[in-house]
Amino acid sequence: MSSQKHLLLIEDDPSLAAALATVLSAEGFTVEIARRGDDGCRRAANGTFDVILTDLRLPGLGGLEVIRRLHVQQPGTPILLMTAHGTTETAIEAMKEGAFDYLLKPFEMEELIAATSRALASRRLRPNDAAPAEPSPVPTALIGKSRPMQEVYKEIGRVATKPVTVLIRGETGTGKELIARALYAHGDRSRGPFIAVNCAAIPETLLESELFGHERGAFTGAIERRIGRFEQADHGTLFLDEIGEMGASTQAKLLRVLQERTFQRIGGRDPIPLDVRIIAATHVDLEAAIVGKTFREDLFYRLNQVSLFLPPLRDRPEDIPLLALHFAHKHGESLGFKSPAIHPDAVRVLCDHPWPGNVRELENVVRQALLRTGGYPIADIDVREVLSKATRNAMTPESLQGMVTETLASAERGEISNAYDRLVGQLDFEVLSQAMTRAGGNQAQAARWLGISRVTLREKLRTHGLKAPAEIDEPGAGT
Repeated sequence: MSSQKHLLLIEDDPSLAAALATVLSAEGFTVEIARRGDDGCRRAANGTFDVILTDLRLPGLGGLEVIRRLHVQQPGTPILLMTAHGTTETAIEAMKEGAFDYLLKPFEMEELIAATSRALASRRLRPNDAAPAEPSPVPTALIGKSRPMQEVYKEIGRVATKPVTVLIRGETGTGKELIARALYAHGDRSRGPFIAVNCAAIPETLLESELFGHERGAFTGAIERRIGRFEQADHGTLFLDEIGEMGASTQAKLLRVLQERTFQRIGGRDPIPLDVRIIAATHVDLEAAIVGKTFREDLFYRLNQVSLFLPPLRDRPEDIPLLALHFAHKHGESLGFKSPAIHPDAVRVLCDHPWPGNVRELENVVRQALLRTGGYPIADIDVREVLSKATRNAMTPESLQGMVTETLASAERGEISNAYDRLVGQLDFEVLSQAMTRAGGNQAQAARWLGISRVTLREKLRTHGLKAPAEIDEPGAGT
């Protein structure tokens, strides 16, 4: 792409248009001015602009109609709306019609510069730069080509058709149910039902009835017979998620079912034969739970005929680009965005994040970034803003303590050998990310806040793969 930056300014106030053009020209834009909305649409159709900046109230054609038309005609061009008549309805309508951002007059010129910088970064995501999100052939397909995931796939192939109980282990958010569904889909019970039960989501007093069912009159409120999940899964697969949260009473009854392959409904007298494959999953350290007397050792060995470990996302960073594109397509389609794309710089930011929430967190970040961009390609600043906001909302003393505890526990289990570097790196990443986001990409400002030199800041940004898409440096600022 040419180094020139072309901006179309649609503003009917001559003095304001001249002032805005002066500021934007100083930022490197070649500014073309239109005084009417219909004239602006014609110029946009006949020219190539990187950013369009339009007022709301215009002669000829209003700003919202300008956005509506140009978003259809020039879907890759970010459009910024300015207005002195800001209302909730105007803001909502502007974003619904495809505006990239919304500026309420009077605004500071720094706010305008930051908004046009973000818009320009988005516009620079050409098809040859931004990776389009390709649909996955199966909605619940496992995504990943990393060596750890290849080992998981091999294990699935080894045991899918074998009549064994499988215990899937891994941190929260790694996708354990997807593994269970893959075992089911590739097994010899794939024509039967797949029934999933989250043991942590059902109160202990109700879990037994949920699993085994009950007869009418078995207890107060049992006004009719209920068929439990075991019966529903007959000739198929029953997936017991978060098995480590199951209470002692239900553990004992589940053990008996696994031993005898029969069960009884609550209040029932006759044993019911069981033809179900059991797959269980947990993020809990069951060996520690056995020592702590909160999980039965005999049940553990019944469930753990085959143990399958799903690695955390931080241990397979090479899968992050594939996952990000998958989620962009998945949620872009549901949100009505055509061909959502992610810039390589945004992918690099995603790859550098430690992902304490694993794949579930990544999916949430991509979904929020899509909503933030309104269907425009996802830039690195969008990802950093979503991650920064999540950190501001979630990084409490309790969550920080939990992160330290979890990381040290991984080190104790021998899963990692660099706990200190991981923890310090994560904190360093969050500090830098938030500082750069709050400073709108201004390195000099961020360096002053952090009390470090710009040279040090730049080195840290490079180390963590962080950089503003259009850095705003103060004239004459020192290093």
